[in-house]
Amino acid sequence: MHEEIEINTEFITLGQFIKLANILESGGMVKTFLQEEGVLVNGEWEHRRGRKLYPSDVVKAQDVGSFIVAKSN
Repeated sequence: MHEEIEINTEFITLGQFIKLANILESGGMVKTFLQEEGVLVNGEWEHRRGRKLYPSDVVKAQDVGSFIVAKSN
């Protein structure tokens, strides 16, 4: 099961999403994490902080969990 993370914009960048989901706290930590580890976005490895995520996209972070982007009403 995925944890829903709501956004109120058309899209969110991966770096912003990681902070919003409370996976990491700072942009510097996000940058290092993505360069070294990466996450799965819709089943594909991603290392770019600027990757745009849209509602229904699924982000999986190893040893952290699985998250889905949801549009807030």
